Amino acid sequence: MNKTTQNSQRPGSVWEKPPLNPAQRLQKKKIIRLVILICLALLPLFAWLEKNLLSSDVTLPINSNLLLFGIINLNVLLVLLIFFLVLRNLAELLFESRQKFLGFKLKTKLVTSFICLSLIPAVLLFFVALQFISTSMDYWFNTNIERSLQESLELAKSVRQEQKDQVKAASQLVEEFLSKKRLATDDPITIQKTLEGILASYFVNGPDVLSLIINEQNIEVTASVHDLKELILPVIPISTLHEVRERKEKIILIQESPQGDLVRCIALLPLVQPPSGQMILITTRFIKDEQKNRMALITKGIEDYRQLKHLKKPFKFWLLAVLLLVTLLIVFAAVWFGFYIAKGITDPINKLAIATKRVAEGDLSFVLEKKADDEMGLLVESFNTMTTNLNLSNTRLEEVHEALQKSSQESEQRRRYTEIILQNVAAGVISLDNSGRITTINRFAEKLLHIEKDFFLNHSYQEVLFKGHADIITGFINELSITGRTSIEQHLKLSILKEKFSLLVNFTRLEDENGNSLGFVLVFDNLTKLEKMQRMAAWREVARRIAHEIKNPLTPIQLSAQRLRRRYPEILNEENSVFDQCTHTIIKQVDELKRLVSEFSQFARMPKIQQAAANLGKITKEVLFLYQEAHKEILFSCKETEPVPIFSFDEEQIKRCLINLLDNAVAVLADDSTIGPTIDISLSLNDEKESVFIKIADNGPGIPEDDKPKLFEPYFSTKKTGTGLGLAIVSTIVADHNGYIRVQNNTPHGSIFIIELPLLQQQPS
Repeated sequence: MNKTTQNSQRPGSVWEKPPLNPAQRLQKKKIIRLVILICLALLPLFAWLEKNLLSSDVTLPINSNLLLFGIINLNVLLVLLIFFLVLRNLAELLFESRQKFLGFKLKTKLVTSFICLSLIPAVLLFFVALQFISTSMDYWFNTNIERSLQESLELAKSVRQEQKDQVKAASQLVEEFLSKKRLATDDPITIQKTLEGILASYFVNGPDVLSLIINEQNIEVTASVHDLKELILPVIPISTLHEVRERKEKIILIQESPQGDLVRCIALLPLVQPPSGQMILITTRFIKDEQKNRMALITKGIEDYRQLKHLKKPFKFWLLAVLLLVTLLIVFAAVWFGFYIAKGITDPINKLAIATKRVAEGDLSFVLEKKADDEMGLLVESFNTMTTNLNLSNTRLEEVHEALQKSSQESEQRRRYTEIILQNVAAGVISLDNSGRITTINRFAEKLLHIEKDFFLNHSYQEVLFKGHADIITGFINELSITGRTSIEQHLKLSILKEKFSLLVNFTRLEDENGNSLGFVLVFDNLTKLEKMQRMAAWREVARRIAHEIKNPLTPIQLSAQRLRRRYPEILNEENSVFDQCTHTIIKQVDELKRLVSEFSQFARMPKIQQAAANLGKITKEVLFLYQEAHKEILFSCKETEPVPIFSFDEEQIKRCLINLLDNAVAVLADDSTIGPTIDISLSLNDEKESVFIKIADNGPGIPEDDKPKLFEPYFSTKKTGTGLGLAIVSTIVADHNGYIRVQNNTPHGSIFIIELPLLQQQPS
């Protein structure tokens, strides 16, 4: 499992841009300086413009001059500031695009979109406003308007008409607002709050009272400005309401009240569809009944008009200049706002992109800072939640991995411990799965069956075992399946590589705690040596009893025959004396029986071996020298393939083994007419230097295969005069030394007896 990637930054931080090298920093500084120079170059242009605006031939009041000066300079400063910010952001965007920074493409698209969305409407609005100002100025200072003002004698009527127009226009605005609002309720409280909101927010200089008739019963809901809360409104005639509903046109009414005149506009709201039907909007303007004041206001207005007429051209120029500055301010502000919005969008995206890359690299130890509660903030919060959950999951996964690793190590230790036990147990173990594939073979089974584990593992037993052995396993499996038993135990006699073995076999079905079959295990013990020892012990007991029973009468018989020969010497001298032949035969056969009894006794009472450090090579050569002198017709040889170290063994017993084996070899060669009889003795060590091999080979007729399994058993002999105890004694001596003896065929004919003795190193004293 990969650990969380460590980084040099503090946890929770994500760098926005890669660090700049010195060349990049110098290039960025040059761009910023160029932007500042461009902004400074615009100052003379704005100074010239301001000078022309304030150098008019018309003298204005000082208050007007100060106001105009302040407005122009304020706009100039704002334009320069926004222009600087815009140019700087454009320069940074150009720099990022050249350096291929992350997110510059998205930022460029957003900025371009904002520039188009702001510049095109602003330019259009500028020209429309320019045309509107020109038209308005021409309209304001039209001679017809001046003449109509001068000739207006009916001041009250014109005032009334103007008030009606205002009320009508206000009614139109309220209608449009309510249509956009899509008011679809007839709840009086809700309607009143809506009307009060309109008066408070949208019509500061608009109507004084707004009323809505919300159903056919002419229920009226009224809202008024704060100053006219106590104003008493007269009732609208029902006929007027019916007329409005039928004609669907606005009606202007002028009603009187105790506080003053009311100019009221009654209009139908066709777009508003509450559950109770259409509504009627009543827009009211309160007019105080002071005619003199009205006339004074109109007179003052005429005088102001005449004064403004002299300021038409400079005022028009001023308006155009201010409009231009405001337009530039709006354009630059929109562009800067576009940069700001683009940065607000691209920066979190850049952070998320970089953070995602770091998450992909394995760094889960940080969180992004949430700077807003909008969709980007939600995205950042979701990302932080994801990284936190990933970090927790990673931590838990590491804990689970460590637990699994620990459990795996424990399981591996238990498996190795079980395997060690299995390899060192003194019984053969072979396990099979349900399909018959061999899954386990221990060392004892390998050695006994003379097989290689790697060749047999993961193969079907029917493919790699001999047919006879495979049939035995198949029979065990079938018997377990038929009888429903879990194990079978049998005593089998098997031949492995022409060697007979007596095995105690236990075949068991493996099951889990739920009773499901996992396979089979075959356990077998080699009873060959044990049975041989049991037979040897039985034969020793027989030999002891026979020796005891025969030995007692032999001496009297021999003594009696000898006395007869001494007592009757004259009979012995007779030619062809039967007496002489009989007594001689008795004495000779008694000697033979004594020799036989002696061998029985020796076999029955094998002395305990006395191990001591000795030189096996020296002893072998001494024994061989005796036979070389006694049997000149046989060619003897002795060689050591490598020096045999001095080790502990019973010198007399091993010498007895050598003599016995050499006697047998000489006897075999004497009975055979083989030309050039030879006996070869060789001494060698195994590869591990743990055992020594004594090989005695002859070129006689050899030993039949059927006789080899019984060769080392008591009272089995292939010689006419043999007792069958020689090789049994040799086998016993070798077994007492924890060694092994076996026989195999020589090439091209003859036999080889091989004695294997363990090397027990001991320094001679």
